[in-house]
Amino acid sequence: MAVEVGQTAPDFTLLDADRKQRKLSEFQGKNVVLAFFPGAFTGVCTKEACSFRDSAAQFNSMNAQVVGVAVDSFFALKGWSDVNKLAFPLLSDHTRQVVNQYGVSFQNFGGMQGYTSATRAVFVLDKTGKVQYKWVGQPGNDPPNEEIHQALAKLQ
Repeated sequence: MAVEVGQTAPDFTLLDADRKQRKLSEFQGKNVVLAFFPGAFTGVCTKEACSFRDSAAQFNSMNAQVVGVAVDSFFALKGWSDVNKLAFPLLSDHTRQVVNQYGVSFQNFGGMQGYTSATRAVFVLDKTGKVQYKWVGQPGNDPPNEEIHQALAKLQ
């Protein structure tokens, strides 16, 4: 069942790129940009992640924390984070539990039969963890950054 605007975002615990367990709920008290990435080191994902990186000052001014989720291993996420100097947490959903829970799984990613990734999706959560904005696209689509910033601005 997909997570929708108005619902409380389901909590989860995943390993980050440094192999540390992270819970979504640890970010309560801040607005959260929960971004699902189809795959580390792919062109559009890297462009999106770097866009979030380059908007860090703006996110900070809106008391917002970006949290990325991908089905890649924490090894791949660590390499991707280091190469691109990403300063936000990247979480490994290698079991695909969270992408299924949020309704953002993508079957046969890249034409690989049987391989499930996350589709490109962004959820904006308010300080209490309630979903205030949702965008779900296809792996090749960029998220609408202006809409994400507008959703955060409404929470100020």
